[in-house]
Formats: sequence, structure tokens, C-alpha cells
Amino acid sequence: MPLIAPASSTSRTIGPIALTICTSIGLFAAFINPAMSQQSTDAIAPESATTTARIDTPQPIQAQNWMISAANPHAVESGADILRAGGNAIDAMVAIQAMLGLVEPQSSGVGGGAFLVYFDAQSGKLTTLDGRETAPLDATPTLFQDDNGEPLKFYDAVVGGRSVGTPGTPALMKTAHEKWGLRPWKDLFVPAIDTATSGFEVSPRLAELIAADQERLLRDTKAKEYFFDQTGAPLPAGAVLQNPQYAATLQDLAANGTANFYHGQIAKDIVAKITDARWNPGVLSLKDFAQYQVKERPPVCIDYREYSVCGMGPPSSGALTVGQILGLLAPYDLAALGPNSPESWRLIGDASRLAFADRGLYMADVDYVPMPLSGLLDPSYLAERSRLLEGENALETVESGLPEFSHAMKLADDESIELPSTSHFSIVDIYGNAVSMTTTIENGFGSRLMVNGFMLNNELTDFSFRTHSDGIPIANALAPGKRPRSSMAPTIVMKNGKPAFITGSPGGSRIIGYVVKSLIAMIDWKADPQSAINMPHLINRFGTFDLEAGTTAEHLAPALEKIGYKTSIRDLNSGIHTIMIAEDGLIGGADLRREGIVIGQ
Repeated sequence: MPLIAPASSTSRTIGPIALTICTSIGLFAAFINPAMSQQSTDAIAPESATTTARIDTPQPIQAQNWMISAANPHAVESGADILRAGGNAIDAMVAIQAMLGLVEPQSSGVGGGAFLVYFDAQSGKLTTLDGRETAPLDATPTLFQDDNGEPLKFYDAVVGGRSVGTPGTPALMKTAHEKWGLRPWKDLFVPAIDTATSGFEVSPRLAELIAADQERLLRDTKAKEYFFDQTGAPLPAGAVLQNPQYAATLQDLAANGTANFYHGQIAKDIVAKITDARWNPGVLSLKDFAQYQVKERPPVCIDYREYSVCGMGPPSSGALTVGQILGLLAPYDLAALGPNSPESWRLIGDASRLAFADRGLYMADVDYVPMPLSGLLDPSYLAERSRLLEGENALETVESGLPEFSHAMKLADDESIELPSTSHFSIVDIYGNAVSMTTTIENGFGSRLMVNGFMLNNELTDFSFRTHSDGIPIANALAPGKRPRSSMAPTIVMKNGKPAFITGSPGGSRIIGYVVKSLIAMIDWKADPQSAINMPHLINRFGTFDLEAGTTAEHLAPALEKIGYKTSIRDLNSGIHTIMIAEDGLIGGADLRREGIVIGQ
């Protein structure tokens, strides 16, 4: 009998630590000037928070055979239909992503990119696929600078064609299916095609996001026709929305694979939309589509307690930064301190600040920029940095470290604005395979350009708008063909060679903190997935503690301020979706801060 989680209306134990790169296994905030420090550019949320019906004590969902946790009920049901028919986790991934592009157009879709972490039960191997967008081959490093060489204001860069990178999600879907899929490719699009044709009810969250972003969405004719009624009013919750153009795109993908998307008419349509855009025409061309490749990369893993926490390597900073935070915390007994202790959060907060300092300096697309990968992950380096946490008060200053680095390159701190509007889902199938996938179009509704029924990303604004700082190059500067740095952190936690937790979240650079919190909650504080997700967020990247509004996190503000932190009470709009593989079955949780549910059987 299927089990479905309730949906919101939107809502010092000292020990060695070994880090390895494993080979086998809602934004509508005020403008932040990109010339300012990374502390400022990362300060705002990717999507605005929407009305939430918080459930104080929802129960985790249990199942025996398979499970899906994702951010929208339509998407979860589409994947569940595939699993019920004998498909595997990769088949379900294709169906879920196709549906998310329809019902969560602000967050992800075939016009964006994604990272996939996959455990194959038959081989026992963990694989990561990089479907991140790429910069146009005709792009220049100064693409987001004005005539005086100064960075553009954020929305002046985002809206229109200039910000669009080559989409990678369709190629990732096809590549993964060719490697591991079971069901016929064409069958996986049927749920989304049917829903796009017959229509779906606009959710409260989607309605609020359309209304909040209407000034920018109205600039594009197709977006205006789709998201607004004939009077020009944004669609309300409950309105039935059909998308025959998206259905046609999916029918083409189902019949022809990605041939037309990267080499045929769909590619031509996207390029024409970008180059002819009224706002900021871009330079993406057909050669960018023809040359796009999904890249298989080695997972980045860290041993934490009795587990191995694995995720996506560069161009994602997610697994590296999550790994560094956990590595810095390993010598400390968080289990004894517990989740309500200010000391726990002092340790977690300053470990995060130290890791973010390294992230800002060193992390970017490793295909373009030499990175001290082994140095950042070296146990002796982390042990040295961890000793900085031995005091009783907040660190007064935090600087990047000096990991062992065979390259003589000198780098400047990054100044990029990373505000991805993103979605995450986790899947375990009856065969023992597991998928953790985070998928994005960057800012809410991406570039605000709609073509063939889907939104195009604005992923290029994840690059630093500046190329240098005081003459020193910035690692995450734009370059032709380069992939912008990301914080997406799809994660599979291994124990004794098998998956134990599958998790991840949207949320811009706060993704890293959301994932770390959920992992510590489950590993150190023995929380089930739903309880771990429900725990209040306390996020610290650059000194100020963001405390989740309306939760018990607010009660920790006086204690944290007493030891030297500034605090900020604010909405923290995660979308964590987690599955635990226990001895007696599967346990799942969905983030009630959005519209997520769990289905298991």
C-alpha cells in the first residue's frame, strides 16, 4: 500500500578523519552590487519564501521496496508510476525531471542544468554526472561589465539572453538513461506530456512566485501569455494551466532523444530566442549546443564518523565545502552537545565560515582553473584548521587557509552572486539503486525567457562579474565553454559499501548549510529524516548567523550574540528531500517549507 507524506500548502571524540576523492564508488530581494564582497553577494535567498502551513510533528514515511521524495506531488507521482511499472531509479529520475519542468518552472527544467549522484546496486559503484550549463564559446570575460569595466547590476545582467548558458539537463537525462535505464525512453515522458496537455492546477507557491516577479516576467511575450490571464493579472492558485508547447517539446525528446534539442530545431529556437531577445541579447550559438557534453566526474567523499559522505565535485563547491565542514567538526562530540546547545552551533557556524573562506578563494570549474583538491581534503590540513575552533567565542576573523598546492597560481576572492532557483529529489528503487539529483535554472524563472514551453536559465550570472581583483585573477571568472561554480550538493552517504542516506536541497549557497544540518542531525543526533528536515535552520557562512524565523532557532539568538555573533532572523527557504535506508526498510522525509511529499511502497 503506497504511503504518502502530508504536503504543506507550500511551506570531543578525537579520531582520525580520512578524506578521499572516490574513484569507485525564492529570490525577489533588493539588488546587491556584485563588486561588493562575497559576504554581501551571497546574502540573499534564491527564491522568496511563500506561505507555509507548518506541521509541527509530521511523521516520517516508511516503506519496504522503493521510495521517492521530491518537491512537488505531481513530480513524485510521475516517478512513482514508473517504479510501480518496474522501472528503476534512473527511469523515475527522467519522469520526475520532465514533470518538475512543468509544475515548478521557476526552479528547474530542460532549459537548465543539474548534478546527479547515482549508486548502482549491481556494480556497487557510485558515479556522478555533471550536467552543468556552459558559457558560450563566443563569450568574453567582460560579458557582465559595462562600458567602464564595472560589473552590471544583478537584474540588468539576468533578464534577457545574455545570461543564458548551454542547457545540460536534457543531455544528463539521456546520458544517465543510456547507462543505467530499464524502461523505454519514450515511456518516461508520458506522465508529463499528459499533464501538460490536460492541465494542472497552479499551486499556491507558484502563484505567489509569479505575482512577486511579474514585472520581470511581463517583459517576455511568451512568459506573459503563459503566466498571466487575458487582463494581465498573474494566475491565481487553483487556475488550470495547460502547456501544449512543452508537451510538444517532451514529445520530441521522447521520439528523437536529444538530437533536436542539441542539433536540430529546438536548438535553433533557443538560439533565436536568445540572440533576438529584446532585453540583453546573448551570444549563445548552435556550436555551443553541438559541442555540449555531460561529464562523468569522480565523487568527492569524506569519512565522517562511521559513514562516507559523497557528492559532486567541481564545478560544484557543494561536496567539497560540506566535506570540509564535517572534517573540521569531526574531533568534537556534537552528539553529547545536542541540537539545542549554542556550543554546537558555535562549532558548526565557525567550521562553515572556515570552509566558505576556502570556497571563495579556490573553488571553480577544475577543467579551467587548477585547484588544490588534495590539499583542501588533506587530513592534516583540516586538523590544523579544526584547532581554530577550540576557543569559547566566535572567531573574530576568518581567512582562507593555505592547503598544499602544487600550482603556483595566486587567486583572489570570488565575487559571484549565486542565487539558484533550484529543486532536489531523492530516489531509491526496488533493485537497490539510489539517485540524488539537484536541478536548477539559477534565479527564480531564470532569464525570464520562455521558448517552446519552458524557461531558459540565467546560469552565467553564477560567474564572478569581475575577472580580477587588484590585478589578481578570480577562479570563478567567466571564460568560453567554462561551467560556473555551483553550491548544489546532491549527496549519498555510504556505510559498509552501501547507501545509508540520500539527501540534498535547493537554496543558493545556503544549500551547503542545509545539507550539513540534515547530516549532523541524522548521524550525530540520531534524528529520522523528517525530524532532521524539520529542525530549525541556523546558517553561518560569513559571520552573521541566519536564524530561521518562526522557529526555536530564534531562542538561541541571545546566547550566540553573547559569544560574538551578529544574528539575523529570517525565512530560510530550503527544500531538503531525504531517504534513509535502514535495516528494516526505507524512511523518508520531505521539506514542508515547500510543497514536497514522499511516496513509498
